[in-house]
Amino acid sequence: MAISLSVVLLLAIILVVLLRGGSIKAGPAIVAVLFGFFLASTGMADDIQRFLDSIAETLNSIQF
Repeated sequence: MAISLSVVLLLAIILVVLLRGGSIKAGPAIVAVLFGFFLASTGMADDIQRFLDSIAETLNSIQF
């Protein structure tokens, strides 16, 4: 839960920066948000979540 909340917050910050910087307009941003919202209700959501969890575990296991 903490990882997904962090990812959502990070993506929201990136979206705000892109909107304010003029790199992306409001229309495409709304379409991207709606796409993510509807994608979350499909059968692919579990696979995407497992993929992101495995990436987070891999990054977490790297020791410097």
